[in-house]
Amino acid sequence: MTSTRQRTATATEVTATEARPGRWLALSVLVLAVLLVAVDATVLGLATPYISEDLRPSGAQLLWIGDVYSFVIAGLLVSMGGLGDRIGRKKLLLTGATAFGAISVLNAYAVTPELMILARALLGVAGATLMPATLALIRNLFHDPRERSLAIGVWGATASAGTAVGPIVGGFLLEHFWWGSVFLINLPVMAVLVLVGIRLLPESRTPDPGPWDLTSVALSLVGMLGVVYAVKEAATHGLSLDALSAAALGGAALFWFVRRQLTLPSPLLDMRLFRNRGFSGAVLSDLLTILGMSGLVFFLSQYLQLVQGRRPFEAGLAELPAAVGAVAAGLVAGTVARRFSVRSVVAGGLAAVGLALAALTLLDESTGYPLIGAALLVVGVGAGFSFTVTADVILAGVPKEQAGAASAVSETAYELGAALGIALLGSIVTGVYRGFPTPPGTPPEAHESLGGATQVASALPADHAHALMTAAREAFTDGLTAAAGAGATVLLAASAAAWLLLRDQHLEDEAQATAQEPQRSRTHPRR
Repeated sequence: MTSTRQRTATATEVTATEARPGRWLALSVLVLAVLLVAVDATVLGLATPYISEDLRPSGAQLLWIGDVYSFVIAGLLVSMGGLGDRIGRKKLLLTGATAFGAISVLNAYAVTPELMILARALLGVAGATLMPATLALIRNLFHDPRERSLAIGVWGATASAGTAVGPIVGGFLLEHFWWGSVFLINLPVMAVLVLVGIRLLPESRTPDPGPWDLTSVALSLVGMLGVVYAVKEAATHGLSLDALSAAALGGAALFWFVRRQLTLPSPLLDMRLFRNRGFSGAVLSDLLTILGMSGLVFFLSQYLQLVQGRRPFEAGLAELPAAVGAVAAGLVAGTVARRFSVRSVVAGGLAAVGLALAALTLLDESTGYPLIGAALLVVGVGAGFSFTVTADVILAGVPKEQAGAASAVSETAYELGAALGIALLGSIVTGVYRGFPTPPGTPPEAHESLGGATQVASALPADHAHALMTAAREAFTDGLTAAAGAGATVLLAASAAAWLLLRDQHLEDEAQATAQEPQRSRTHPRR
């Protein structure tokens, strides 16, 4: 039983922390890191045609340029979350931010495909330090649950804004400067983050955390890399020997990782976190949501540009409603969840996204923007409600000293869901697209992608080019609508899962947080 003195001390700690006047300024520093990662994740897709023209990578090298960043992040998130819990989240964040800025220069001035692949991999290492550290610091900065909900809403809104700002800023830079400029925009943001963060961010770490187990780090990295690579390889080339071998290696490494965490006195990831139904339900909801959305969003950008003829900058503007909806919903999600319930907000948000994706099955080449804009707005609102509340549930359900590891699990679910979504829904788009008829003698590149068809058409007579592009656009749109239907099914299933798994989950108020923090420490003791 917790003594009166312990409860008084805990309450005093909460009050003292909440009296800290710099916590909202500190949050502004944290969201800079979130903004940067979100922007960087979107600009590469726009810059890829320019990089391809300048560096002339092979097809395999071009895929690695696009994929290696997410591969490395997915493999290192859990390890970096555990490292931040041990050495200090502020130290990890500022070190990672400095490295992110420096490596961005290497990306901008890469002169060979090999150097570009290396630079993207190193950027993934630095990027893996940022997201878990920001969420963990929010958990330690904001003890009042209502303030924490708002802070998480700001955090999520910034990420959503970054995904919208990225294509707009990237499109502007690519139209006026060389492709390396999209990486150099990281430098001033990182400089502000580091210089201001040194003064404003408090340090937090786990007391007496035990060693950072390098074997667990290696197993986590190999396991996640193997699984993500296998999914992408299978989506591109089918169930090849490479895909099956990578899946077997990744699965074995993850199995060994879990077994090891259950026996270590100071595990890299405390597997007992998953006994909490709210924690597990929130993580699963995030994974399924991203799986259902990410592939569609990726291909919708191509639809706006290659089917409807928008420039990159215009396509970025066309996707703004999703960010506007996510920002607005994220800022009020905590209040709405307390007014109704966690599961109603999360499940309702996911159902709304599913219905919006179902509406996109009506797309054709001439679809007007009102349908697209309205669907994107609903996607943003639904996702904003869901992601903000699930992040709050994940952070509130663990002790402060495990916030880094819990945040890393949440981000890993996001990265894994994105990889699965792009691969699985992408295979639907590609499978439908490749079936369109072409005249004899048409180069096979026309069936590889809509971009390939565009290149082939540029070398054909006008009437043949028109016929090829008409058929290719129709096939791509058919694939996109099929993927939208699959994504809608996944989101509606995620909504049902959230309704069941998040039953009896509630966002705390201040009195509950003060009383329950000691209980969490007893539930998740250090071993």
